[in-house]
Amino acid sequence: MSRITLSERTAIEAGIYARKPLSEIAKKIGKTTTAVSREIRKNCTHVAGVHPHGNDCHMATSCKRKHLCGDKKCERKCVHCKTIDCRTICRQYNNSPCKQLSKPPYVCNICGARRTCKADRAYYIAAQADAVAKRRYSESRQGPQLDKTEMAALDELISPLILKGQPLTHIFSSHSSEIPVSQRTLYNYIEDGHLKVGNLDLRRKVGYKPRRKKKETTEAFENLQFRKERTYQHFEKHLKENPGLPYVEMDTVKGIREKGKRMLTMIFTQNDLMLLFIMPDGTGDSVIDVFDWLTSALGLETFRALFPAILTDNGGEFKRVQDLEETWDGVHRTQIFYCDPQASWQKPHIEKNHEFIRYVIPKGKSLNPYDQNDMMVLMSHINSTKRGKHKGKSPFELASSPEFEKLKQVLEIAEIPADDIILSPRLLRRQDF
Repeated sequence: MSRITLSERTAIEAGIYARKPLSEIAKKIGKTTTAVSREIRKNCTHVAGVHPHGNDCHMATSCKRKHLCGDKKCERKCVHCKTIDCRTICRQYNNSPCKQLSKPPYVCNICGARRTCKADRAYYIAAQADAVAKRRYSESRQGPQLDKTEMAALDELISPLILKGQPLTHIFSSHSSEIPVSQRTLYNYIEDGHLKVGNLDLRRKVGYKPRRKKKETTEAFENLQFRKERTYQHFEKHLKENPGLPYVEMDTVKGIREKGKRMLTMIFTQNDLMLLFIMPDGTGDSVIDVFDWLTSALGLETFRALFPAILTDNGGEFKRVQDLEETWDGVHRTQIFYCDPQASWQKPHIEKNHEFIRYVIPKGKSLNPYDQNDMMVLMSHINSTKRGKHKGKSPFELASSPEFEKLKQVLEIAEIPADDIILSPRLLRRQDF
């Protein structure tokens, strides 16, 4: 809802003097009744009442009490005492606000007793209300709204988690009740240097290197035998014929050179649960070995339920389509489809989630030091990271069906407590040499 303007505030003041209900005033200026009520109480002008000798008790003017402190020799009225504040010892002390201020219109503009009332008062004056609101808007943009103690507490909570490599979306999902500012404001605090961490500690703040434009697709590529009836257009048709069908995106991650170990990656698009398998090389045999092992460990029916369709790219390791789609004895287990050449955007889930891998194993680092036990650790931390797109839930939380529970058991992966998640090279630092 847009901010209230001076002309609308003038209409509110006029409506108060006309003794109109707040609902009628709100309707006239196109606001909700709650917005008008909040405007009056938030931007009204407060006027101090009559407080004899600085005493705000309603009975201070006429009070004749003596000896409240127990000194029977003192002849001075307690309300005039300069040694002891009678408000701290008098049981009849009363400075409660006027009851008229607790109900609409929440101000004294039309109160019949306002000329003789000695209590604290409040008036709604459009020009003054507009000035108060504008001053508040201005002050809200001048530095952080937290005091030093609150900022230090925020820094103590946020900075260690960011240094572990945790994304801000995950931190906010795990600690929403402890963070007194919005995610946008926290980004501003970091950029302005109010926390120990800086922009370089936030991966999303660091610009990506522009990618080179790739060559256009050739017609000859479309005619390759392994792609027959398995192109991206066939994939879209398959999903249309089977609405709601879950599918998996698949890819490989290379190390520092073409030779050496490769990582086979899979992601379940309905919950972003990512699977990682270290392979001795990037051959088709290694990929088929992973498929065969998964089929054996999960059982054919569970494999079929989890992997009804797989979308991948046109890499040479994925060309043996029949061996991927069928078990060694010719039983169907899944259906493979291929993206268009040079069209990685057609499998966006796996491409985006590769960045979690690169947080821990930077691009250009060899995969040779790592084994499947390291992949289990990495999978556990990545899949425990909460995502904004899933309303603050992690892939582990979303993947809760019996089939997924069996998959977790087979892969020996477990959910990591939110604050213990590490997405930086130190997660697998023991392997560095």
